Amino acid sequence: MSVRLSPIDAERLVADRRHFHRYPELGYQEHRTAEFIAERLEMAGYTVTTGLGQTGVVGVRSVGSRRPAVLIRADMDALPVQEATRHDFQSIRPGVMHACGHDGHMAVALAVADRLAATDLHGTVMLAFQPAEEGGAGARAMIEDGLLDLHPIDAALGMHLWSGLPTGTIAVTPGPVFASVDNFAITVTGRGGHAAAPHETIDPVVVAAHLVTALQTLVARRRNPAEPVVLSVTSLHSGTTHNVIPETAVLEGTVRTFGGSFCEHIPDVMRSVVEGTARSFGARAELRYEHVYPMTVNDSDISSLMADVAATIVGAEHVRSDHRTMAGEDMAFFLERIPGCYAFVGCGDADKQTTHPHHSPHFDLDEDALPLAVELLSQTAVRLLERR
Repeated sequence: MSVRLSPIDAERLVADRRHFHRYPELGYQEHRTAEFIAERLEMAGYTVTTGLGQTGVVGVRSVGSRRPAVLIRADMDALPVQEATRHDFQSIRPGVMHACGHDGHMAVALAVADRLAATDLHGTVMLAFQPAEEGGAGARAMIEDGLLDLHPIDAALGMHLWSGLPTGTIAVTPGPVFASVDNFAITVTGRGGHAAAPHETIDPVVVAAHLVTALQTLVARRRNPAEPVVLSVTSLHSGTTHNVIPETAVLEGTVRTFGGSFCEHIPDVMRSVVEGTARSFGARAELRYEHVYPMTVNDSDISSLMADVAATIVGAEHVRSDHRTMAGEDMAFFLERIPGCYAFVGCGDADKQTTHPHHSPHFDLDEDALPLAVELLSQTAVRLLERR
């Protein structure tokens, strides 16, 4: 890398992260967050577009030739979680918390924007701050609103701060790295009645209980063990009181895969099991199945480049190439259209109590990981822009 990057303003980096953490906003409600980001990008000299995907913010800066062009993405939304940390910068909004690291992602991306704006690199840098990663497909919404029409992009970069990896570790995995995400809902319809006379009813609660077990057996006995699949029933609602057998029960859940034949056939297999199980009790059941996010797949060439950069930051012995997760990521929508890489930057430190799982009310970041993420994205972007 021949371009010299300016030093990271670590104090501002941490302050930004804590600001975002203190003022979290749910998906497609990130209005205050978007205003803050737009103002900062404008101050750094970027041409700013707002309102893509409702609340998304894009900053573009071109120097000399408009190509090559690199997109750096950060997600903005928080989660409907009541925070249980004791920080003096904890969320001021009851029931809303940055429990997945997006506060850190935004702070890192702003620091990257500042560093790249201070270079004389030729080419284009696009910063995309997207809403609604947590199930709202904000990346797809921004693309549908014309994000990629603003400028042709040659490479897309991103990273996820990850509490399951120790601080000082970076994982850059070629190929599939986040699983596809499908959601389902099952409505069981029976015949309600008095709880003291179950023989006069068709109990949907009993049917639902059998369905939970039957669906788990699909993964255990109908799937090739070499194909990673998660099928989780996460919600079961039925009834209103202790002495009434209800008419209906509703189950909801998710399916995560890295592809394979079972992935292709699982909606039909589930429908057969759901309808057959209900029928055996004299009930009816309807399955609604929705494809939400595709797999997030890293480009091998850009992954190799990013892994080389990571090795210069943390040492080759602390760079992993085998880290995947069955969680989903809507960075997938960018990587379907643009070659790129989405990395994991470890932020777990047991002594600092930052190893809690993502989406936990106790989730926290080791802020010592933030400069590592800034270095990873900014140096990789420079290497890509120097490839002209």
